[in-house]
Amino acid sequence: MISVSWIRKRQPYWEKLESLLERVKKQGFHALSRSELRELGLLYRQTATDLSAVRGDPASLQQSRYLNQLLGRAHNAIYSGQKKSVGGIWQFYTREYPSIFRRFLPYTAAATAIFLLGAIAGSLLTISDPDYMREFLPSNIVSSIEHHEMWTHSVVAVKPQASSAIMTNNLSVSFMAFAAGITAGLGTLYLLFFNGMMIGVIGVACGLSGMSISLWSFVAPHGVLELPAIFIAGGAGLRLAQALLFPGILSRRDSLATGGTDAVRLLVGVIPMLIVAGTIEAFFSPSSTPAHWKFMAAAALFTLLIAYLWGMSRSNQAAVTTKAI
Repeated sequence: MISVSWIRKRQPYWEKLESLLERVKKQGFHALSRSELRELGLLYRQTATDLSAVRGDPASLQQSRYLNQLLGRAHNAIYSGQKKSVGGIWQFYTREYPSIFRRFLPYTAAATAIFLLGAIAGSLLTISDPDYMREFLPSNIVSSIEHHEMWTHSVVAVKPQASSAIMTNNLSVSFMAFAAGITAGLGTLYLLFFNGMMIGVIGVACGLSGMSISLWSFVAPHGVLELPAIFIAGGAGLRLAQALLFPGILSRRDSLATGGTDAVRLLVGVIPMLIVAGTIEAFFSPSSTPAHWKFMAAAALFTLLIAYLWGMSRSNQAAVTTKAI
């Protein structure tokens, strides 16, 4: 348990870090001397260690929230001043992003749960009333299902154009799920639930028409990347909503600034995923490749995604811990 004396001992260091950050915010890094810049880096690392200690004490929830916000401000201030380069972008995606994903995993998990609730609702409604698909789905999809045909044939005929259109659409959906967080999360929740219902209704409708293999062999290869990307974007929207609704000890403006930066960093990580998913959806998913090969490809892609988000994150954390020791 964290003692009161420990908190009092660490408090001046936190206040010093906050003071330096305020000067950087108002005047920029050039306002700090060389020794103050070194001190800023040291305080940042010490605060990260303090946060790890405080998180282990359930009674120190307020201090944990304060340090988390302070550490976020420090991280944003330090890294926003770095010039972006190809090497910097590569480092972000290969080293930083997996840790960012893990840090905000609860938001992504919540977004996934909302989507699944929508899928369950859509499935149950269609099971109880098969004609419900006529009210919910576009007429061209309904017509294709009734004729026991997939509606993806047009994609095969214009692959390059389709790939571009699919990427644009997927990016639009993801950015909408993120931006809708500013509506206190209501817009994000609606988009996630609606898209979940769409999957549920289509899944049951195709199943009743004996088209399950055709549907899921089409969805699986790109869906294992596209759906997680949408969940992560939804998680970014929920992080934005959390910053708006629960600013804690920060002003709402500062909370939104911190939360918005967190959400954007979480969101940009899905861009490569959506580009790859769009390419697969246009060229591979609707192809005549046997279904079992499509499912195997989906399993391989999902395994790589898990290894990237979890494996690389843990290895990076281990490396950081080793350096600290």
